[in-house]
Amino acid sequence: MGKKKISDAVIRRLPKYYRYLGDLLENGINRVSSNDLSKMTGFTASQIRQDLNNFGGFGQQGYGYDAMNLREEINKILGLNQKFRVVIVGAGNIGQAVANYAGFYEEGFEVLALFDKNPKLIGLRIRDIEIKDLDDLPGYLDDNEIDMGVICTPKAVSQDVADILTSHGIKAIWNFAPTDIKVDDDVAIEHVRMNESLYTLAYYYKQKNDTEE
Repeated sequence: MGKKKISDAVIRRLPKYYRYLGDLLENGINRVSSNDLSKMTGFTASQIRQDLNNFGGFGQQGYGYDAMNLREEINKILGLNQKFRVVIVGAGNIGQAVANYAGFYEEGFEVLALFDKNPKLIGLRIRDIEIKDLDDLPGYLDDNEIDMGVICTPKAVSQDVADILTSHGIKAIWNFAPTDIKVDDDVAIEHVRMNESLYTLAYYYKQKNDTEE
């Protein structure tokens, strides 16, 4: 029997549950109900129960959820119970921001190297990680076990970078380039669209202003 197909919508809600459960534990709260999670996340209690039931439920009738246990289970579901070796291609502002973000390291995402073609950046160090010449990327991938590639390049070269990553065994790409990148079906890719998020915010801002007028 094959694995149960879980919808993307469910998967994209899990990180939010994971984050709020972490907040609860930091505040010393070890028991939580679906109604509690509903108030925190904005999802209905029924939706939360349905989401978690896809993976076994984890709750007890009349008790709710053990926050620590549930967070550990979501940690496993998301694959965060392992370490990920990461390279960043594009060491400009976004690439450096990603490399500098301590939260990634705390969750097991270890940036091992950055790559760029700008000679002014090559040789500099970010969090003691050297920025290497982009021409050295293929050899580096061949010589090191890398799990994920982060693309922070201009869109004109992003597809070429993705092709280099995937042709050298990378099966997961986090794409910050402002364009869609095409990869084979056996490669996982997540596109980060900062402009689209900002446009959405602009829409809701406009709606609220229009309502007040």
